[in-house]
Amino acid sequence: MFPNVISIGLFLIIIWLAVLSYFFYKLVNHYRILTAYSDNKSLKSILEEVVRDSHNIKKDIATLTTGYDKIESEGKLHIQKIGLLRFNPFKDTGGDQSFIVALIDANDTGIVISGLYSRSGTRWYAKQVVKGKGMEHDLSEEEKKAIRIAKSTG
Repeated sequence: MFPNVISIGLFLIIIWLAVLSYFFYKLVNHYRILTAYSDNKSLKSILEEVVRDSHNIKKDIATLTTGYDKIESEGKLHIQKIGLLRFNPFKDTGGDQSFIVALIDANDTGIVISGLYSRSGTRWYAKQVVKGKGMEHDLSEEEKKAIRIAKSTG
């Protein structure tokens, strides 16, 4: 009976060594993969380099975020919404040859350009728009409609 216990113990020790050898092999293999492109550096120096690089990356991301925020805020000032309305303001002309173009930014600020066609010629008018309202001159119903069209497309 005693030799049986020794052989079972020996068998369990061999299995335990096989399991430990397997995990040790995986650990060594993982270490080799980590240090494969490091020019014989130690794992400690590789990890220090990774930490140093992560700090540099954080600084770069902060710089990019600041630049992005600036571009985004400036982009709101560019023309973003365009509304075009063709209409016929006079009964004696045929077709919708007159038009209004509303060019506004994200804050609904910009200009409205009107081209009124008549038999005697075409007249051009421009009005400043601030937050969707005429600044120095009242907007006509057609100009207000062109601004609504611009808002709905933006």
